Amino acid sequence: MTIDLGLPEAPAVLAPRRKTRQLDVGGVGVGSDHPVSVQSMTTTLTSDVNATLQQIAELTAAGCDIVRVAVPSADDAEALPAIAKKSNIPVIADIHFQPKYVFAAIDAGCAAVRVNPGNIKKFDDKVGEIARAAKDAGTPIRIGVNAGSLEPGIMAKYGKATPEALVESALWEASLFAEHEFHDIKISVKHHDPVTMVRAYELLAEQCDYPLHLGVTEAGPTFQGTIKSATAFGALLSRGIGDTIRVSLSAPPIEEVRVGLSILESMNLRPRKLEIVSCPSCGRAQVDVYKLADEVTAGLEGMEVPLRVAVMGCVVNGPGEARDADLGVASGNGKGQIFVKGEVIKTVPEAQIVETLIEEALRLAEEAGEDELAGGQAGNAPTVTVG
Repeated sequence: MTIDLGLPEAPAVLAPRRKTRQLDVGGVGVGSDHPVSVQSMTTTLTSDVNATLQQIAELTAAGCDIVRVAVPSADDAEALPAIAKKSNIPVIADIHFQPKYVFAAIDAGCAAVRVNPGNIKKFDDKVGEIARAAKDAGTPIRIGVNAGSLEPGIMAKYGKATPEALVESALWEASLFAEHEFHDIKISVKHHDPVTMVRAYELLAEQCDYPLHLGVTEAGPTFQGTIKSATAFGALLSRGIGDTIRVSLSAPPIEEVRVGLSILESMNLRPRKLEIVSCPSCGRAQVDVYKLADEVTAGLEGMEVPLRVAVMGCVVNGPGEARDADLGVASGNGKGQIFVKGEVIKTVPEAQIVETLIEEALRLAEEAGEDELAGGQAGNAPTVTVG
């Protein structure tokens, strides 16, 4: 028997993806024919191969699709072959200032190279040579334009990093590669201000068909950076603009991955997993909703099954939300009504609500797992891993 977890069929995304060229970044497809991928960047010294690979392993476990490593020195460049070979996800070399490291990264077998034309010495003079090396190796190039490092000529023309300035810089560099018949290019035009950033990507999307990497650069600490990134990414992804994303936080990179995945899941660009629906609480609440929601979330951490759990604190919206969820509780008067698939299965004292919800969630997950093992139609049932 197939276990129906009760999730409604996910609605279509808000807009179809903007049609782009397609890239192969170390086995990860990038472009409109592929899912939007999540990137992050290591914070270790790249020259410390073991520490860098350890952090890459942690990012991989968190769901990161592609990772970027900084290459500011010769020692870092020398570490690239070992890192590229041993990483379980594609490695992009991030190059600034020295064009020779671009060639080192290509020779090392990196999945792609990010270049910043605004701060690489005599970059335009090296484009032909870089294009030939990248084409021969099948290595895509990301042209990464940042508001803080535009070419002097562009800054002189516009006075500051306007959306038009960012786009002109990126398209000029892309045109130089195109002159050498190299088109395996991805572009980013990052800015710390979400409004400026969104406008820059809108303009860029209108003027080229290259895949676009989204980012609000220097977004800030976790809370501020999450808000900025979610706002900007939501504005663009809801219109089909964006093929890879990085949430730039002043926080451990694993947090960037978690936020990025959550943004994509919230927009149905990734399959949703565990979802906690909980009320914000108000004067009607007769239980500590904050504590309940936190304890249920902690108890179900690691669950991969697409389960919607409602934790509600009063009788106004509680029963309706709980019925709509796969599993839920409507609380009040020192007790909670436990709902499964819209039906009340039991009423428990407030002290037992969390324990009961976790037990029922694990039961549903186990039943789903048993059906998957049984084969047949249940072969498409979701799986669960509880950590």
